[in-house]
Parts: sequence; structure tokens; C-alpha cells
Amino acid sequence: MKNLIKVERARLNLTQAELAEKVKVARQTIIAIEAGRFVPSTVLAFKIAKVLKCKTDELFELEDEDWL
Repeated sequence: MKNLIKVERARLNLTQAELAEKVKVARQTIIAIEAGRFVPSTVLAFKIAKVLKCKTDELFELEDEDWL
């Protein structure tokens, strides 16, 4: 799954650590999500989207291999 967390974070001038603190996860979790190594839970995805002031489906996008 692709995501635009890094882009939206930069738009709001938030660091990974600041975003992590706001959604109550470790900075390593944000790093892993941004890198595509970890797919967040639905609840975490909604929390991230809310903090970044965008819709969840604008922030996360399924890729072709996600349908396999």
C-alpha cells in the first residue's frame, strides 16, 4: 500500500516524532509506515489522517499487488 504521509507531514511542518506523539505510537512505527514496511491498523490510519488534516483514502492508496 502506498501512502503520502511524508508529503502531508512536510506540508504541516511536522517531524516523524511529532506525528508519532500525536497518534500515540513510536517514531519507528511512523518510519516503517512511510517506508511501506508496515501497514497501519484502520484506527491508526484514521488517527494519522485526522492529524494530517486529510481523508484516509487520500493518504493511503492500494497498489495492484494488494489485490492478490
